[in-house]
Amino acid sequence: MNDACIPGTAGLLKAGLVSCRLCPRACGVDRTSGERGFCGTGAAAEIAGYEPHFGEEACLVGSGGSGAVFFSGCSLSCVFCQTFQISQMRRGVVVPAGDLAEIILDLQARGCHNVNLITPGHQAAVVAEALEIASGRGLRLPVVYNSGGYDAIETLQALAGLVDIYMPDFKVWDEAVAGRLLGAGDYPQVTRTALKEMHRQVGDLVLDGRGLARRGLLVRHLVLPGQLSGTPRILRFLHEEVSSATYLNLMGHYHPCWRAAEFDGLERPLFREEFDSAVQAALSIGLRRLDRTHWPLLRTIFNKGA
Repeated sequence: MNDACIPGTAGLLKAGLVSCRLCPRACGVDRTSGERGFCGTGAAAEIAGYEPHFGEEACLVGSGGSGAVFFSGCSLSCVFCQTFQISQMRRGVVVPAGDLAEIILDLQARGCHNVNLITPGHQAAVVAEALEIASGRGLRLPVVYNSGGYDAIETLQALAGLVDIYMPDFKVWDEAVAGRLLGAGDYPQVTRTALKEMHRQVGDLVLDGRGLARRGLLVRHLVLPGQLSGTPRILRFLHEEVSSATYLNLMGHYHPCWRAAEFDGLERPLFREEFDSAVQAALSIGLRRLDRTHWPLLRTIFNKGA
């Protein structure tokens, strides 16, 4: 985590809970009085669990794992969500900021290489409070902000100095597709703005001598069947408007989940040829920093499906 934790960030974000604008939905509900907006969460943190996580990118996992904290609820409603029990069904328990800080410090004590905050945007106020407490008690790990990309610019700006590594998704390019599959037609524009702000704050991803991420931007993109995700346009945007050195995890593990089977085009898994085409598109555009952590397993899955 940055040596200088910015005091007052938590207070600024908590004040915004009175008429909530933490995410782009801008519901305007008073979460301090118990009202709940689209995300379904109140003013306190709600988490589904935490653990040293070994399923992330190698630059986050290392030998000790990534210190994952899974936040309940979400500001999106992706019909193909693969963690729908947490995001859509909102499984989890309420955790006060002080206890969340203890969880973060426990992950550090267990040897994790970073604190990986998964889907934190709609709970950014209590997250900032917990990070400020943990920083005062000796937190020294890089903080990873692991989001769906649908992040309010004002919230990101308030978090500057608290976050070391931004790890957003860029899910789909087309507004109509975003409205149908994510429940947010403004997702593409919001995400483009968010990614630029994230890169402005932390720059390109920097790895240390052990190959572990220390600071910067890491973008994930799940390739959807039938070109629904608009992959080439997303890749071109990253190269031309964010950075040609963007560290990118192209993910090919899509399979029908949650409500996916109800939507045309999402009822089947991704074909190997579709993933290979996405990789070639990235290389031809000039994106060379491609994360290959899960490619061997992915090839095995594709071969079994052949």
